[in-house]
Amino acid sequence: MNELKQNTTHSIQSRTRTFTWEDPMIGAKKAMTMDGLDYLRSIVDEEIPLPPISNLMNIKGVSANPGETIFEVTPEEYHYNPIGMVHGGLMATLMDSAMGCAVQTKLPAGTGYSTVDLQVTYIKSANKNTGVLTCIGRVLHLGGKIATTYADVRDSGGNLYAHATSTCIILRPGK
Repeated sequence: MNELKQNTTHSIQSRTRTFTWEDPMIGAKKAMTMDGLDYLRSIVDEEIPLPPISNLMNIKGVSANPGETIFEVTPEEYHYNPIGMVHGGLMATLMDSAMGCAVQTKLPAGTGYSTVDLQVTYIKSANKNTGVLTCIGRVLHLGGKIATTYADVRDSGGNLYAHATSTCIILRPGK
């Protein structure tokens, strides 16, 4: 819920944004019993609650396939940095999420991952008029302990806004 209020002291219009989320441990517990692909498809299909970060940043999972996920975000004013454009952290979070989840699609039940490094290149700035941005995350390599990934963010016209690579460590049970 977004609200616009007039601050009469400073002639500044202040805004309010409210969001809700469900217990993140519901999904975390399910992840221990489902293979990564089925788990992520259940999140995309909203059978399992969205992670709180998704609600906070308004990021939506669109699809999950073996080694590839697609996420979307529509930049809004609440994503702005101090100079009036979308903060790079939104795109970094979007790409980190898509790349990590792409790794998860290839993992068995009870196995997780964590990002070790994230290297982002920003090409073009976004604002609240940009429209939907789509991020495709792909696994480049999945080994026993390390996975490497790639993602890019594009608008509906195919224009590139950012791209990234990351390395993820595979967190296998009992290791």
